[in-house]
Amino acid sequence: MRLALTAFTRRGYGLACSLARALEEQGEEVKLALPARLAQELGTASYERLADWTGARFADCEGLLFVGACGIAVRAIAPWVRDKYTDPAVVSVDEGGAWVVPLLSGHVGGANDLARRVARLTGGTAAISTATDVNGRFAVDSWAKCKGLYIDSKMAAKRVSAALLAGDSVGLQSDFPIQGERPEGLSSGPSEVGIVLTADVEKAPYPVTLRLVPPVLTLGIGCRKGTSSETIARAVEETLKAFRLHPRAVFQVSTIDLKQGEPGLLEFCRTQGLPLWVWTAEELAGTPGAFTPSAFVRSVTGVDNVCERAAVRAGGALLVPKQGADGVTVAVARRPWAVSFEEGSEETPCE
Repeated sequence: MRLALTAFTRRGYGLACSLARALEEQGEEVKLALPARLAQELGTASYERLADWTGARFADCEGLLFVGACGIAVRAIAPWVRDKYTDPAVVSVDEGGAWVVPLLSGHVGGANDLARRVARLTGGTAAISTATDVNGRFAVDSWAKCKGLYIDSKMAAKRVSAALLAGDSVGLQSDFPIQGERPEGLSSGPSEVGIVLTADVEKAPYPVTLRLVPPVLTLGIGCRKGTSSETIARAVEETLKAFRLHPRAVFQVSTIDLKQGEPGLLEFCRTQGLPLWVWTAEELAGTPGAFTPSAFVRSVTGVDNVCERAAVRAGGALLVPKQGADGVTVAVARRPWAVSFEEGSEETPCE
């Protein structure tokens, strides 16, 4: 998590430094800055206007931690607040570390979890006020963030939370195995409002359906030399659409090492934010499974199929066989994944 810290007094700076060190030890990326008048005295990074610093951090950080009065933080973030699904986590802690208050993006942004962590470090109390936490209800947005799931509809997510808070039954279906017990309020029976865990972009088993999309799909891609990123993107989009697969279920791309420097493929991965895995012809040829052979592909690459073998080699079972268009071949594999609601499980890194 990329975190930005600031404070407004010498005492606050002392606490901010302690928190920065502790959070860095926990693996976070931390940037600490102070108002210019204080930074010059203490010899640290500075800013001239708090509002400008806050706006910049909204753009490049996932969390902001203000050491000082809540009112200062509230005024600083006010011009930049947009949407709880995109705003960073914002937490305020007093200089004594007694009260840690999540001000913004408690669930999706992770402010509640950050506040609890800071409170453990200071020995203080996290003042959590979100309704699902106060009432002990399952918080679907917080859980989805912990699992790395994409929330397909903000409106449906609100309807699910409202139903849970009202004590109504919320349906739960999954295309993946469910491990352990369901949280209170989630039912396997029919319901007006429900959740489905799926990579199917059209699946809607309830009148109001919240689709939660896990990152489970690998794109295996082959292409002619010089193919543009736009052409690759179009081929991928057409393949996913034809098989009703959600684009946000894709989490990586795989290909042969001959294509690891292909500009169009690299640009496609960069713009989509997807890592690229490459394999030798020998590694692909050794991938077990039944694949669509091509003598021409073998003559060029040394292996009878690139996209299908590459998708499976990166992990998972072949879901979509080779699809070809405009010099691009695309295949899709789906990795094993299971649903778990147990706190502290390997699949649930958040609190």
